Amino acid sequence: MSEQSNPIRSAIAEAIADNPTILFMKGTPEQPACGFSARTVAALQALGAPFAAVDILPDPRIRQELSEISNWPTIPQLFVKGELVGGCDIITEMYESGELAEVLGVEEATKASDPNVAPEGQPVQAAPLGIENRLR
Repeated sequence: MSEQSNPIRSAIAEAIADNPTILFMKGTPEQPACGFSARTVAALQALGAPFAAVDILPDPRIRQELSEISNWPTIPQLFVKGELVGGCDIITEMYESGELAEVLGVEEATKASDPNVAPEGQPVQAAPLGIENRLR
């Protein structure tokens, strides 16, 4: 099925193209609905990186189409400049090594004091970009 005949796939592709950093997750940055999404959000927020977020839970077709586009089966999925960076484990490893700060183009100095542990549920340091959930 082409993107033209699949509005959900088209909306996902457009969201990825329109947002320099976008996280497809379960829940929202303010209320993650799973630990993996919470951990990924915490790493992004600890770096002060602005990002858009899309909750995949309202419609199971979002997850299905996203996985078709990215060829990645799990959620969350972080895209930077249109490219899939990875899921929670990869983001956590990149955060710990400092590579995530480089990919996002932010200063690592703003990272939490313990570089060996991705933060868990820290308060919001940088509000994520708001995007309309056009993927319903």
